[in-house]
Amino acid sequence: MKFIPKEVQFSDHFEALSEKIQEGGVLFADLLNDRQPSEAKVVRLKEIEHEADTITHGIYQNLHKIFITPLDREDIYDLANKMDNILDMLESTATKIYLYRIKDPVPQIRELALILNKAIVLVNRAIHAMRRRTKNAGIVLDACIEINSLENEADAVLRQSMASLFEHESDVIELIKCKEILERIEEATDFCEDVSDILEGIILKYG
Repeated sequence: MKFIPKEVQFSDHFEALSEKIQEGGVLFADLLNDRQPSEAKVVRLKEIEHEADTITHGIYQNLHKIFITPLDREDIYDLANKMDNILDMLESTATKIYLYRIKDPVPQIRELALILNKAIVLVNRAIHAMRRRTKNAGIVLDACIEINSLENEADAVLRQSMASLFEHESDVIELIKCKEILERIEEATDFCEDVSDILEGIILKYG
């Protein structure tokens, strides 16, 4: 077991993970622009998710190898776990979109995906700023505030889309499909907010 903190090593892992999440977010949004969901894009998103899992497991392994960590172990574990959740949700949702073959996707699916992508970009910005968290505290906290606002926006879009869906969709099967996809995209936005809450807590804890 190593006794010397390896903060740069953890920063490298978290930055690599955030880049994978952003890559997945771009691919997910691109998938929604297709008239018919692309199997190749779903497969690639699955590959990205596996690559992210490898990075996440590397973070967990470092927690066992290093005696003195640069942050609380709980913070490191929770941050890695919540970040991984974002990409897990993206991948599983993309798979469902491909399998469900929704006849006429409601426009709010793309609207929510756009909000999610904005939140993911902010997560990536905040994670990179954490390498020099004392100097970049303002950048991290500003990103966290914006992510919170986007999550609130996603909540509002979800509520409006549900009301519209139940009012106008007569095909029960299609309604169920769209409802699940909408809820899953919004949940991914919730995971982004979870990440921002952890980052905000770290900044406030360590000054």
